[in-house]
Amino acid sequence: MNKLQRCRAPVYEMLEQYRIVGNISYHVPGHKNGAAYDGVEGAGYLDEVMKYDVTEITGTDDLHHPEGVIKEAQQLAADCFGAEESFFLVGGSTAGNLALILTACPEPGMILILQRNVHKSVIHGLMLAGVRAVFVEPLIDPLSGLAVAPAAEAVEAALAAYPEAAAVFVTMPNYYGMGSDLAPLARICHDSGVPLLVDEAHGAHYGQHPALPAGALACGADGVVQSTHKMLTAMTMGAMLHVQGQRLDRALLSQRLAMVQSSSPSYPMMASLDLARRLLHSRGSDAFTAGLAAVDVLRRGLAELPRYGLVQPAEQLHDGTPLHKAAYEMQDPFKVVIYDATGVLGGFELQRRLEAKGCVPEMSDDRHVVLLFSLGSKAEDAARLLQALREIDSEDTSESLHTTGISESRNISTWNNLNVLQISAPVPFSLKPVSVNEVESINLEHSVGRVAAEMVIPYPPGIPLLYPGEVITDQIQQRLTGLAYGGAKFQACADPVLQRIKVYNIQKGGEV
Repeated sequence: MNKLQRCRAPVYEMLEQYRIVGNISYHVPGHKNGAAYDGVEGAGYLDEVMKYDVTEITGTDDLHHPEGVIKEAQQLAADCFGAEESFFLVGGSTAGNLALILTACPEPGMILILQRNVHKSVIHGLMLAGVRAVFVEPLIDPLSGLAVAPAAEAVEAALAAYPEAAAVFVTMPNYYGMGSDLAPLARICHDSGVPLLVDEAHGAHYGQHPALPAGALACGADGVVQSTHKMLTAMTMGAMLHVQGQRLDRALLSQRLAMVQSSSPSYPMMASLDLARRLLHSRGSDAFTAGLAAVDVLRRGLAELPRYGLVQPAEQLHDGTPLHKAAYEMQDPFKVVIYDATGVLGGFELQRRLEAKGCVPEMSDDRHVVLLFSLGSKAEDAARLLQALREIDSEDTSESLHTTGISESRNISTWNNLNVLQISAPVPFSLKPVSVNEVESINLEHSVGRVAAEMVIPYPPGIPLLYPGEVITDQIQQRLTGLAYGGAKFQACADPVLQRIKVYNIQKGGEV
């Protein structure tokens, strides 16, 4: 496509024309371009948005059967991100993950090989598709204790053990911006005749600047889901699904997307996807100049604050400490992951201190705080954050603050079966609910040895720590207790603060 085409934003431009023309609406939505609020309470800041909130009428096209502006916008997206075909998603990466799994595994009972530390949306996809999941152990970074992705050798072994597998599904990068080269993994999958599916929710910006890692498509992945709203500039819930090659049934994929997405998609959201793509197409790598400069300010400032450690690949460490095989090779520069190297402040408390000073991080765990920058960040944002970190340092007079260097490594992975084989036996997933007669709620402190009857998902980042049917070991009970004590919130389980947990009762074989 030429430069003039790449500077277009077809959906956005169509909505601008829709408003200018000013036709009278005899169709949904019922707010009638916001007119329903005229002269009454008013819609406030939503008044302007509603003027562009249209539906599928003549000239606006149809997301589920695109022939006009949406089709053109998706073709431009494919050109921008290096795909053969791209699909707009109005249900976030969740919709894309569900559609990929339902496409790769069209019949219940099919085997899907995937890493254990996946987002909850992937687990929901396994349930919807009735998949038998073969979990592969992720590599654990020895310094931070964080789980990244499985080694290519482990995936190769899983494919050899289960040659009937329909696909391999991995997450890259993880929530902390950690990742590795996907090209070897793609070659292994393709040699076995299966597609590589990638949840690249946090890597929509990859491949768009020399300072950023290569994207999953460039590495050979067949289906890639990106949250355009996370690291790029679309509105929340705006995402894209990109495909290439012949290993995915695209007609079936389109049908699956129609199943899991609204039949009345948000046009302002689609327009924001269009604009996010246009920004990259028109500005190229220059779009990231200010954001990378802001990160550089932060990193130079952190170098003068020994109180705070920085998570980064092992080869970048200055002390030359020999390590085991690296768990990851690349760190997203826009994901700055810090921790209190003295061990005085845990991640949750450090996040609370930062928020009290007007600096709101992306997330924290019991050790780390994730600070997310983007192409929209500025140097003054980094300067304000550094000032907050200096103030926190000066406010704490504990003697242990004189300790410097990297604190002792400890495993705080969101993946709990750290002592089992690399490859699990197939784990069946279904939509069948657990009967209330089969479970009981007990105190978390008494749960060791019992079998979990609910999923436990610390959020963020939304990665399950425990699945129904798994034995609660002493290790995982301590991990859950530490998170709960630190103030983490949990999803999918009945108790959001996890003082109690549901387990299978003894009569149903609920203890080991």
